[in-house]
Amino acid sequence: MFSQLQQKLKQQKRQSQRRRRLLRWGSWLFSLTLMIALCLGMIGGSDWFMTHSVTAQGISNSKNPKLPSSTPAAVTNPTPTPSPAAKSTAITLQSAGLKLEQLAPGVYGLIASTDFPPKGNQIAICNGGIIIGSEAVLVIDPFQTPELGELVLGTVKKLTDKPIRYVVNTHYHFDHTGGNAAFKKVGVPIVGRGLIREYIVGRRGNLKDFPEITPPDVIVNSQTDLWLGDRMVRLERMEGHSAGTDLVAYVPDAKVLFTGDMVFNKRIPYTGDGDLREWQGSLYRMLVTYPEARVVPGHGDIGNMEITQEQQAYFNALERLAIEWKRQAITKEAALQRYAKVPEAYKNYKFQALYGNNLNTAYDQYTTSITMPLIP
Repeated sequence: MFSQLQQKLKQQKRQSQRRRRLLRWGSWLFSLTLMIALCLGMIGGSDWFMTHSVTAQGISNSKNPKLPSSTPAAVTNPTPTPSPAAKSTAITLQSAGLKLEQLAPGVYGLIASTDFPPKGNQIAICNGGIIIGSEAVLVIDPFQTPELGELVLGTVKKLTDKPIRYVVNTHYHFDHTGGNAAFKKVGVPIVGRGLIREYIVGRRGNLKDFPEITPPDVIVNSQTDLWLGDRMVRLERMEGHSAGTDLVAYVPDAKVLFTGDMVFNKRIPYTGDGDLREWQGSLYRMLVTYPEARVVPGHGDIGNMEITQEQQAYFNALERLAIEWKRQAITKEAALQRYAKVPEAYKNYKFQALYGNNLNTAYDQYTTSITMPLIP
């Protein structure tokens, strides 16, 4: 019996020694894993730490891991979140919700897929463009943040070794101009129209809700041809969407038209800055001037002039509705409440949160103006 007790005590001692060794090895393994992760930049912040903590008993997926008392105090403070520069390098076309589509040799659209509002500030809201000539490159609308602007710079470098000669802002809204800073930093001239500088510097409208935007430093107010070697890009002024700052960019040899927000494809348009009758007139002029063009809208998929006709039909229907409000002497409050639901014809459109804005603009403009048949 005494010998059995001795054996049992020896066994317990051996088990205790094994537990102590496991605890030391676990602590050492935790420290080594953390050091390797820090060196390789694997840890992005406390979320990684909270879901992958290593204890002496193994790997824990607990939301509240309890580290052994032997864990060094330093490891209880996880690695800080990466710097903005580190984050920006991680942005890809896919993560930004963008698709690069070639429309002709050297002519590309960067097409956004998001609804509005987007789920993150590094998800592109609008469409952009890249036009490559024999000597240089022109970029259209570098999205809403400097990081997305850097993404466009990187995309150009993958397509060509030619320098970027111009950036064109099709109008002043933040989702088309916020990326300007990335190009200003490398000395690329930024082209805009009208009072675009004053609007951006003065933070017109909702620009005051966003970080400071770099304004254009070249202003055009009439038809302007920009040459990229053997390829010309023609800038034409348009009216109606954004308070006298609208431009479209046409590539004649490729028959490609970048419309900015003059055209929304299967999206409810933003009208808060618009003059709807002028906008209707501009759409009609585009239909006549560029009948065979492929169209890159400001928002939505690439199409042909049919998507411009659909935009025109949308405004015509909105006008008829507002004229009926006027005929029936319906108050603005009643009209906005009674017709708040997006019509069946547009049930599959994105940006439906903007429909109330459209009704408000239509009431203010169509019911108080003289009906002028701009379109035959």
